[in-house]
Amino acid sequence: MSKKKIKKIYKYECNVSGEVFKTTSEAPSPGDLSTVSAFYQMNPELDDRPVDIKLKVKNEEESAAELKAALMPE
Repeated sequence: MSKKKIKKIYKYECNVSGEVFKTTSEAPSPGDLSTVSAFYQMNPELDDRPVDIKLKVKNEEESAAELKAALMPE
């Protein structure tokens, strides 16, 4: 029988969006990490994604905001 290989998973939090993401490699400077969406929020002039992807991301952000508003009454 072969020995089962266990991969270590590292969890990091984006400084801009607060989103938590996982990687299998350790980051040398975890304070500098950001998600793709946070990068495009900081650099809108570099956003070269297709229009359908931009619309999909926008719809997902709006639905997440609506869900958050519904769960947290004021």
